[in-house]
Amino acid sequence: MINYNGRTFVSVSNTENGEVSSLTRFSYHQKNNILTAEYGGGEIQEGRLIGVVKEDGTLLFRYSHINESNELRSGECVSTPMEMENGKLRLHEKWKWLDQDQSEGESIVEEE
Repeated sequence: MINYNGRTFVSVSNTENGEVSSLTRFSYHQKNNILTAEYGGGEIQEGRLIGVVKEDGTLLFRYSHINESNELRSGECVSTPMEMENGKLRLHEKWKWLDQDQSEGESIVEEE
């Protein structure tokens, strides 16, 4: 199982309906198979996520944040890991807003 504890990720791509950008940093923590993270930067003032790490390293989590407009946004995501040539992780994410929007998107974050 991949251990995400202490890893930092940054967004390298996102669909237009997303609020995460290259200015957003994610700090991951893991205890057993429980994943948590704090994130912020760019359009996001403050964010948190919580989820589980599957045996194959796939992440299933929910996220909530407050954006620059002081709106509370929440959603869910499935992240699939891939090891890059430099040994760091790239996560391919499929996500969905769970608030009034309900739209879906895809993003990629990479380990710094």
